[in-house]
Amino acid sequence: MPSLIVLHYTAMQSADAAVDRLCDPQAEVSSHYLIACDGHCLQLVPEDKRAWHAGAGQWAGQQDINSRSIGIELDNRGSHPFPEPQMVALETLLRDLMTRWDISPAGVLGHSDIAPGRKQDPGPRFDWARLARQGLAAATPSPQEGPVSDAAFRRAARAAGYTADVPVETLLAATRLRHGPWRQGPLCAADFALPPI
Repeated sequence: MPSLIVLHYTAMQSADAAVDRLCDPQAEVSSHYLIACDGHCLQLVPEDKRAWHAGAGQWAGQQDINSRSIGIELDNRGSHPFPEPQMVALETLLRDLMTRWDISPAGVLGHSDIAPGRKQDPGPRFDWARLARQGLAAATPSPQEGPVSDAAFRRAARAAGYTADVPVETLLAATRLRHGPWRQGPLCAADFALPPI
């Protein structure tokens, strides 16, 4: 039974090209849903079946994310904003999936969350705050004052679900993609504003 939803971008030139690849057995990659730029939503794999969308990854100490998640591919190359019709279709699908499978906002993740350093989708142009305002993803909390150190950041990230064994720099990049894509430079107090799971 799925307990997570993982969002991806296709990084391909068109939705049709993505469908061809996602339905090609030789590619060994698939997803439950694909949402085109115009908002058209196509189901490719039944929700109760395993799709090969997550690859190697980890969340909250759990591996084999494919067996516990629903994958949604968004038709986007990662270099441009996500169009309004696509976002509306995603929001509709998320509401439906979260209700049907009793998945909390904390269970809606990006590929970059579960595979820090290996993946960056849905990328820095994806509007996580928009989803959070509707209860469709975990909201980024307000920053708190406290000591700034690599060890303290790793503890905060682990409490938020980022349990992959990766360098602190990789972990920082992954958490910023989700909770502060505009933030640059060295580790700072704002980077500790991560929602605990």
